[in-house]
Amino acid sequence: MAYAPDNVDRPHARADWRQMVAIGVVVSIIGIAAGLLIDWFPLQASKQAKPIDTLWDVLLIASIPVFVMVETVVLFSVWKFRMRPGEELLDGPPIHGNTRLEIIWTAIPAILLVGLCTYAFLVLEDIEQAPAQPAMNVRVVGQQFAWTFYYGNTASPQLHLPINQPVKFTLQSRDVLHDFWVPAFRVKKDAVPGIDVTYRVTPDRAGVFPIVCAELCGLGHAVMRANATVQSKAEFDKWLAALRSGRTNTAGGQPSATPQAGGGTADGKALFTSSSTGCSGCHTLADAGATGTVGPDLGKALKGKDPAFIKQSIVDPNAVIANGYTANIMPPNFGQTLKPAQIDALVKYLSDVTKGG
Repeated sequence: MAYAPDNVDRPHARADWRQMVAIGVVVSIIGIAAGLLIDWFPLQASKQAKPIDTLWDVLLIASIPVFVMVETVVLFSVWKFRMRPGEELLDGPPIHGNTRLEIIWTAIPAILLVGLCTYAFLVLEDIEQAPAQPAMNVRVVGQQFAWTFYYGNTASPQLHLPINQPVKFTLQSRDVLHDFWVPAFRVKKDAVPGIDVTYRVTPDRAGVFPIVCAELCGLGHAVMRANATVQSKAEFDKWLAALRSGRTNTAGGQPSATPQAGGGTADGKALFTSSSTGCSGCHTLADAGATGTVGPDLGKALKGKDPAFIKQSIVDPNAVIANGYTANIMPPNFGQTLKPAQIDALVKYLSDVTKGG
């Protein structure tokens, strides 16, 4: 390989650092503006959400210029120092290095990282600090593929919280790793088998907000969803009293109002298609217009089965596993969260439409 003699002039290979800096600054400003204008998260619904969103914005403001400047140098070098015709046998002159430049590009990232880590730590300390107001304790238990919420010894598949009341969640898992996340609250943590994981949040916006599992936990991970209902203290107390007295409509899988037909009689088809049970999201059933593929096609799996078998499949789904499927896909808590009348309605409906009765 031949080196280019010192007297070989290659004017096109002289980098103008001012050009690179100017391009980098302009693109960084545009990138920061675009990043701050994008709504990355849903509406804030907790006191912890604002400092977390501010931290996100600070990280964007710090990281976009770094990314842009690195890419600018790379692309500028590829364009400016590309090989030209007649230079195939030439190599650039050997360069020993630039101590000043090496100190600068080591010191600046180090200072930036220390500053961002310190700020992130302060935000974490702030949002995890216990408030003066006593917190309400809610135990959250995850299992494939449903959430169960405990208010003392009372269990519910529905999460209801009073507005402006600090809440201490205790996360537990009965099987594998799960991750309890209400995006509107921003804070999320893993539910780890055998370990109690806690975090605090103070809801400050009334409404219904989705709950997701943010840790891949198995085949039915995508349907492990629920809702958090934030309401006034009076409404919450009324709901909790009804729950403890057994007068609250509940359903396994995901919480919402459980469909009832006139006179308070549970409607089997409405229960099946409701998001409160999630049946139609996992199973295929022609009569209900359901096309889910997480679980078996019930028109085939339940054909000719008696009501006793269908009921067992609802309350103890791992008792008999359909060919081609594995255990622990269907939530096993329907026997606890559905009322007997609702289970009977589901059994009757499924028996009728699959010719099992």
